[in-house]
Amino acid sequence: MPFTVAVRTLCEFAARRGDLDLRFTPAPSAQEGIAGHLWVTERRAEGYETEIALRGSFEGLEVRGRADGFDPALNRLEEIKTHRGDLARQPANHRALHWAQARCYGALLCEARGLAQLDIALVYFDIATQRETVLTETWEAPALREAFEALCRDFLAWAQQESAHRAARDAALQALAFPHPDFRTGQRELAEAVYRGAATGRCVLAQAPTGIGKTVGTLFPLLKAAPAQALDKVFYLTAKTTGRQLALDAAQALGAGRTLPLRVVELVAREKACEHPGSACHGESCPLARGFWDRLPAARSDALQSGLLDAPALREVARRHAVCPYYLSQELCRWTDVVVGDYNYWFDGSALLHALALEQGWRVAVLADEAHNLVERAREMYSAEIAQADLRALRRTVPQAVRGALDKVQRGWSALRKAREAAGDRLDGLPANFLQALRGACTAIEEHFAQAAPGASLDEGLQQAWFGMLGFLKLAETFGEHSVLEWREQPAARGGRPDAVLRIQNLVPASFLAPRFAATRTSTLFSATLSPPRYALDMLGLPQHTAWVDVASPFSAAQLQVRIVQRISTRWADRGRSVAPIAELIARQFEAAPGNYLAFFSSFDYLAQVADAFEAAHPQVPAWRQSRRMGEAERSAFLARFQPGGQGVGFAVLGGSFGEGVDLRGDRLVGAFVATLGLPQVNPRNEALKARLEQAFGRGWDYAYLVPGLQKVVQAAGRVIRTPEDRGVVWLIDDRFGRPAVRELLPAWWRIAPAGDAVAQA
Repeated sequence: MPFTVAVRTLCEFAARRGDLDLRFTPAPSAQEGIAGHLWVTERRAEGYETEIALRGSFEGLEVRGRADGFDPALNRLEEIKTHRGDLARQPANHRALHWAQARCYGALLCEARGLAQLDIALVYFDIATQRETVLTETWEAPALREAFEALCRDFLAWAQQESAHRAARDAALQALAFPHPDFRTGQRELAEAVYRGAATGRCVLAQAPTGIGKTVGTLFPLLKAAPAQALDKVFYLTAKTTGRQLALDAAQALGAGRTLPLRVVELVAREKACEHPGSACHGESCPLARGFWDRLPAARSDALQSGLLDAPALREVARRHAVCPYYLSQELCRWTDVVVGDYNYWFDGSALLHALALEQGWRVAVLADEAHNLVERAREMYSAEIAQADLRALRRTVPQAVRGALDKVQRGWSALRKAREAAGDRLDGLPANFLQALRGACTAIEEHFAQAAPGASLDEGLQQAWFGMLGFLKLAETFGEHSVLEWREQPAARGGRPDAVLRIQNLVPASFLAPRFAATRTSTLFSATLSPPRYALDMLGLPQHTAWVDVASPFSAAQLQVRIVQRISTRWADRGRSVAPIAELIARQFEAAPGNYLAFFSSFDYLAQVADAFEAAHPQVPAWRQSRRMGEAERSAFLARFQPGGQGVGFAVLGGSFGEGVDLRGDRLVGAFVATLGLPQVNPRNEALKARLEQAFGRGWDYAYLVPGLQKVVQAAGRVIRTPEDRGVVWLIDDRFGRPAVRELLPAWWRIAPAGDAVAQA
């Protein structure tokens, strides 16, 4: 079967040379690029052809693409590129890539039309000045064919290797056996649901309890489905680093890197992967960017021999070949079978994996671990803010043209403030004149950058402000019922009227995420806390035909004593009175059954009050606390206190680092106290969220407060029972835990002690 490749992909693979150069150069937006192409082609004479579909082959390699334009009268093929500013700023490797693409199209056109000779032109169109710069070459058809075949020859060996890898991969996956002697209770049910999702092209929402092996139980069936469903890639996405490691461990258990010809790569954030933090990403500053594209082919081949490329393995390959590990990992996404990374690589507005999937036409499957986190993460992805003080500070250092544009923005702030005050201190929409002032400032900054001398360093603060304004404007274009405008004020640096901060805060990310689910063959979102399923469907924009599976727990009610303390209220007004009773309850439980316990509270202040009271009354009991902004070493030290056979109480904040993703098996943890319902704060944002959700779904209070809060409670309680051998106790401390609406959101397998028993034991 022939291997098919796009002209762009062929050239990016075979013709890129020189340095990695990520210095900022003003570039048109996608819309401006489309408009620029249209502007150029509409200037051409009658008979000019556009978007010419071309294809050709070389030794079984099929190459296809669309040439921008051809003028039969001039016998000239044109490759049109839009730009902004001085072309001398264009990196040399960009120009070389453009020529390679144009020559490739030229070879295909000569073959298709029997041309003996052809003029090839690179047409650079400056969208700011609307001027063209035309660079022309004249080629004989045989020479173009020779250049085309040289590119194909470089790619062909790789294409044949990739075809062989795909065939071997699919054959191995068809024969893949589950890596353990038996499925755990509930694990087969989960695996079957994921497999059916891939087979039928449906998304899956899976609530599966902790301890059944969700990672292997989801990754294994998708890999088994890959050959029959022609899946190119599986993306395993997580909210936290611990989730990535579980996915890598599961891939290794399945044989990746050893017996299974499966390529797996881990993506990590640039700041964590960077080997030279003080250097900019270009060859004049960073040695790993210098000659990156020249050394990439050898590094890529070496990396893909490893199979399993976690961050340390990738770093070692990058070190051997003196290339940047972060950008090596991004390039390897094109050639690996499983990519493990954060949610943002698929769900963010500028997500790498989503962009590649659309560009390459991949057939992909997505696994989203701990998916109860996705709502809040997506809200952050689709929110943006601008600060008046930041823009004012810029004014002192920018040239006059930019200063004038920023002055218009400052006047816009004043008009915005007056409009808000006139409307009773609220904003229901973004005034057109304010947005126009922001666009004007962006244009002025772009033009300033475009006029900079080649090689000149650009003001990083101005760049960041420009990116921030562009991000804000992008969300402003889609502003609607899914978001609200938030206004807050900051004290002015030198007194006087406070400065404003304007934020577009997303409340319901469904409309942004729905296209991401539509771009997959199947997506499976799984977590121990996804009830009620309607909440996830409404908030995340999953298709209405999404399958729901609620996997039965492998644990028995006898393993976990769940006690409700209804005589204590943890409401804000009652917290002072609750401190001593909660401290005494913890002490009594510890005295009755010494061991390691976790106590969760709604805030650091509440935690400190109870911990202080507990330590003062019971100094003989070891106690340790979560603190604000703990580093990785501090978090590890906190968890290290939970030793097998140990005794003591760790105090933590609900929804923080220790409320989920922590695996303390056996007697490393024998109990937990949850002194809160986890309800979000009552503040203007959450009240706006409640109103919008009530209007949209008729579930305002539940969706804004109760469901997110109880998800945190169940996650925290889930730290106690991790295996079928574990035993423990969970104390739910608040009278509201006895309400039917709350009880129905707690796990069905819990057997909750009657209130009378709990009061007596407390």
